[in-house]
Amino acid sequence: MYRHARTKLRIPFRFLEPTFYAGLLDDPVLLLRNRPEGSNILVDCGQVHHLAKRVLKGVATVFISHAHMDHFMGMASFARNVLVSTRTVDVYGPPGLSQRLECLLSGFDWNLCENFWCSFRVHEIDGTRTRSYLLPGPDGFRRREEDCSERPDDVIHANNQLQVRTAPCDHKIPSLIYRFDEKPGFVVDNEKLLELGLVRGDWLRELNSRYNRGELDRGPITILAGRGQHVEEKEIADAGSLYQKIRTDQPPLSIGYLTDAGWNEGNRRVVNDLFAGVSVLICECTYARAEVDKARASFHFCTADLNELMRDLRPGHVLPIHVSKAYSGETERIFDELTPPAGTTLLRLPDHIAPRPYLPDEVPAPEVV
Repeated sequence: MYRHARTKLRIPFRFLEPTFYAGLLDDPVLLLRNRPEGSNILVDCGQVHHLAKRVLKGVATVFISHAHMDHFMGMASFARNVLVSTRTVDVYGPPGLSQRLECLLSGFDWNLCENFWCSFRVHEIDGTRTRSYLLPGPDGFRRREEDCSERPDDVIHANNQLQVRTAPCDHKIPSLIYRFDEKPGFVVDNEKLLELGLVRGDWLRELNSRYNRGELDRGPITILAGRGQHVEEKEIADAGSLYQKIRTDQPPLSIGYLTDAGWNEGNRRVVNDLFAGVSVLICECTYARAEVDKARASFHFCTADLNELMRDLRPGHVLPIHVSKAYSGETERIFDELTPPAGTTLLRLPDHIAPRPYLPDEVPAPEVV
């Protein structure tokens, strides 16, 4: 009944490796591995006790939709696993998140703080304004405000491989939805190489490395050029211009993450604006169509809502998540009502992917020494 504790999304991303560490009925936990950097991104943090410590220790950035228990309570477990580290973990979320994290961690005694403990830098997203707070581990995670700045757009985080955009939805409290866009990758057109008389070699690896570091315009590059047996090295002063001549277009992939939002016109506009053209939609589908009144009252989606959203966005893949536990043993009802449009592939999670808790008679007895 239970499977391995993760579901990889086998979709050909260039930089990202998405893994969903939850089942249909479990608290949502999405992990994005940034392969070139070797670091992890965590999206929502409910129950994370089943994630290996080495996975959590690789997390550099956390994105929280909102601070309801099933999306946030795992931050204490996360802190436990990354505590002994001098690094600072960036956490993004709605207004008030830094105070909630401080309160969550203040429930523990920190009289044995060490200077080599980790810290959290919480970035609260409020419209076009970002407020940043530092919660230093060596100081018992006591919060202090660092910065408040205006953003020119909805991009809240970026590096050489991806950028992250966000928008607030109404869940009776602000709940952030996130879009993760891979940046265009390094792709060379072989026909263009032939036309220019260029020969493949280590210089392409060097050009690729510069591209990933954002350093195409830093200094000349030595290439191989010629035909047949007549190949020679040449120095090109403008590596960036050279790449533009030999590159080919390959549309980057993207992930839209949406959970805990009411289905109303305001939220619908926000979702359609942020997720237009998204490749993979990871979206809550909490109730069946017959329970639409429950969905409206609790500001969640039902199957009819997700069907409309799929028709609006027409993503390549859709992963329904966060189904109500009231459907335990009958999640077929949800999938029977989902009708993706042509060109959209519906992905399915098992009900649970982590082993269930032990019953008393299943716990091994201690051995007599």
